[in-house]
Amino acid sequence: MSKTKNSATRPLKNSTTSFCYTIFMRHKTKRGGLVFVIVLFLVLSLGWAKRNAIYDWGRLRNYQAPSQVMQLAADTTMTTQASHLFYVNHPTIQDKNSFNASCPNNGGEQTIVLGCYHARQAGIFLYTVTDPQLNGVMQVTAAHEVLHAIYERLSSKQRNHVNKLLEDYYRNDLKDKRLLDIIEAYKKTEPSDVTNEMHSIFGTEVGKLSPDLENYYGQYFSDRARIISYSKHYEAAFTSRKSQADSILQQVKDIEQQLSALKTQIDTKESDLKSKRLTIDSQRSTASDIDAYNAQVRAYNSELVQYKNDIAIYNQLVAQHNQLLAQYQQIAVEASQLLKELDSRSQSISDQ
Repeated sequence: MSKTKNSATRPLKNSTTSFCYTIFMRHKTKRGGLVFVIVLFLVLSLGWAKRNAIYDWGRLRNYQAPSQVMQLAADTTMTTQASHLFYVNHPTIQDKNSFNASCPNNGGEQTIVLGCYHARQAGIFLYTVTDPQLNGVMQVTAAHEVLHAIYERLSSKQRNHVNKLLEDYYRNDLKDKRLLDIIEAYKKTEPSDVTNEMHSIFGTEVGKLSPDLENYYGQYFSDRARIISYSKHYEAAFTSRKSQADSILQQVKDIEQQLSALKTQIDTKESDLKSKRLTIDSQRSTASDIDAYNAQVRAYNSELVQYKNDIAIYNQLVAQHNQLLAQYQQIAVEASQLLKELDSRSQSISDQ
């Protein structure tokens, strides 16, 4: 009977054991789902926090910067942080047609465009400039564009802080008229991008900034002064010509004033000489006082010599005036050609 009892009680025990095990598995399944959700949330949160690093890894995977691109990073003394973003954007140096395709409508810039940055770290494109007189322009452009990439990566807190520094410098310390005019143009056409542009312009074209801004840019360029020297070098190609042109133009104006006064003097002298010549001719056969007549002739001849000297001086001034105008026009042609070298939209002489 014990056998039967034992046999009879086994199903109940087995049933109870099975029921308890089922409940345990259900609790375990619920806890497992919760753990999965938590882990998934943490993974997604970590992925979001590290999204830039993940994106950068993908962009830099199997990427090898061309030697010319690496040289630009070295020339501009980009720090590891700056060169990292520079390479993330796969900088591409392009000729006129390719550049215009990569940067259509010049990116909305207010000045001649030498580079453009595609938002969300989608690319940096640089226009190739080979004229030795414009050495440095590609370096400045590379630094300018990577600063756009850097500005976009700033957190809201960082950007607000940097914007304040930029605005303070702009309102209180910026004196360069050319840069002030550029910023004013941006205010009218692209008001939402003004601080972004100031961020790139100040970092690459302003020699002396506030200590806070210098420290800020020091994160990205170990020797920002070198970038400024590049900027000054290629700008000198234009400023020196402008200085020469202004000097020549002033000389031209001075000579024109002299010519005007001398022309009046010559015209008056010519009229006076004609009158005196008529008097002398009329007295030639009737003069009773020969000495007085001869004195008139000598005075006339002396004035005639002076008159001819004035004409000679006038002609010399005309020749000098024309020579200066030719020099002025030559400088204007040179400056225009340099501008064409910088403008991807223009046609160079070789293209025409």
